[in-house]
Amino acid sequence: MPETTTPTETLLAEVLAELAELEDPRMREVNERHGDDHGVNLGKLRAVAKRLKTQQELAYRLWATDDTAARLLALLIARPKAFSRDELDTMVREARAPKVHDWLVNYVVKKSPHAEELRLAWFADPDPAVASAGWALTTERVTKKPDVLDLTGLLDVIEAEMKDAPDRLQWAMNNCLAQIGIDHAEHRARAIGIGERLEVLKDYPTSPGCTSPYAPTWIAEIVRRRHGQ
Repeated sequence: MPETTTPTETLLAEVLAELAELEDPRMREVNERHGDDHGVNLGKLRAVAKRLKTQQELAYRLWATDDTAARLLALLIARPKAFSRDELDTMVREARAPKVHDWLVNYVVKKSPHAEELRLAWFADPDPAVASAGWALTTERVTKKPDVLDLTGLLDVIEAEMKDAPDRLQWAMNNCLAQIGIDHAEHRARAIGIGERLEVLKDYPTSPGCTSPYAPTWIAEIVRRRHGQ
């Protein structure tokens, strides 16, 4: 590395200083209950990203800091198609905080030309966090490209494994179960039945006006809305 400071390094220092100023101890306390170790308001973080626009080199530098707020910002200013398959595989294994993991999958991997290859590679990964990314990508296929999936086989796996899966993986599998029930009427009765038998997230606290993540309730509510009943 040259001894002189590059424009990207200068900008990195400025952005990190700005993120530090946005840190709110009370917000950190709330976020940490969900495993997210940062205290930056996400609306303010998005405003910073909007100002910076797309900057791939800066995104790389922010990610390399291993700071959760910096990584969230990196994902907002990154160019999804610029990442190689191996880079995305490494990043998903590095993404400790749930919000970073969620944004990485939804804002970057889903827009990547490597998404399908990674979905297949991650789906049965022994690391439950990585496997949950594979399930999240599969859930999108349930809606957009179901022809590449064996929906009956997916329901078989969910029925056999979801009850005892680690939290993050269980959540992703439950999302897939609900989406199959919502989008595919021919599998709806079985999806609801699996949800009723396993009772995963049945007692999950749900705010007024929000739909429960308990699959039978979720499926019924979204189907009702779609049909205007």
